[in-house]
Amino acid sequence: MPPALDHAAPMLNAPLPSLRELLDLPAFAGAQVLGGAAGLERSVTWVHVAEVLDAARFLSGGELLLSTGLELSRTVPDEGRAYLRSLADAGAHGLALELVGPLREVPAAVLEEAQRLALPVIAFVHEVRFADLTRAAHGRILARGTPDATGGLESVTLALRETGRAAVFREAQLGPLLALPERPRATLLLTLDALIAGQFNIAQVARALGVRRQTVYYRLEQLRARLGDLDDPRRQLALRLALDLDGGG
Repeated sequence: MPPALDHAAPMLNAPLPSLRELLDLPAFAGAQVLGGAAGLERSVTWVHVAEVLDAARFLSGGELLLSTGLELSRTVPDEGRAYLRSLADAGAHGLALELVGPLREVPAAVLEEAQRLALPVIAFVHEVRFADLTRAAHGRILARGTPDATGGLESVTLALRETGRAAVFREAQLGPLLALPERPRATLLLTLDALIAGQFNIAQVARALGVRRQTVYYRLEQLRARLGDLDDPRRQLALRLALDLDGGG
């Protein structure tokens, strides 16, 4: 079991946890891996709760999805396989199901697909609070801490005045995003860029990115958790500069 987190002293360089590490957290006690165990070492970027079968449209990549399996319980085998494939195609790194409601057993077709895709399917055979699972997982995921806005402004001045300071400033502002795997990193950086350019007008940003507004809200939740305050205009300016540096080298 990993050591308990010291929330008073964030581990700024801590790597993202693997799914196996999250399953070792006390909140995940009793979780059973039913299929796709080959994918347990993949890093988890976020935990998302969704009951709909088209949940893939909300994902950025690297997520563990939590569900009671309500809609999955109504599917035929081919639909179950398609559901799991859609999650894998969207970059999900795991599916956890609570088997105490309408879904009491994971369909064999889903487990077969999990094995083929190396997408872990995890089951809780007792009632769990998804809020407790997400809180515990996000506490571990966000253990890197968030950058300080005031220190970031000082870095802006330094970056403008000193040659070769771009990488330092970029890391100070965007470090928690730059540390993500390629797919979620690119998605969240693109979304942050669109949010700042669109002055956080969610409808406008959704149109610009070609996604639903719910998807933008979901990504914004992740951005705020990793980057801290996004409402301060000074913070937005620092992030704007960092994004420009990220694109320009």
